[in-house]
Amino acid sequence: MMITAIDLYVIEKVKEKRKACKLTQEALSIALNYSEGYINKFETGKKKYNIFHLNEIAKVLKCSPKDFLPEEPIKL
Repeated sequence: MMITAIDLYVIEKVKEKRKACKLTQEALSIALNYSEGYINKFETGKKKYNIFHLNEIAKVLKCSPKDFLPEEPIKL
């Protein structure tokens, strides 16, 4: 699986927002009904977020899924 620049951007934004909300990977995983290892796979780039994941995470972090995406296209 190839991790792209946009994947890295989203991973970092989700992690930043999670930490700003003072949630651990474990706390986020419990809120989403996922295993902690599953969240870790996203944050280490072993798994890619999809729109469903971002929407569910946004509900927990009380933000918009758009908050995880760049305002301008990322040049590859």
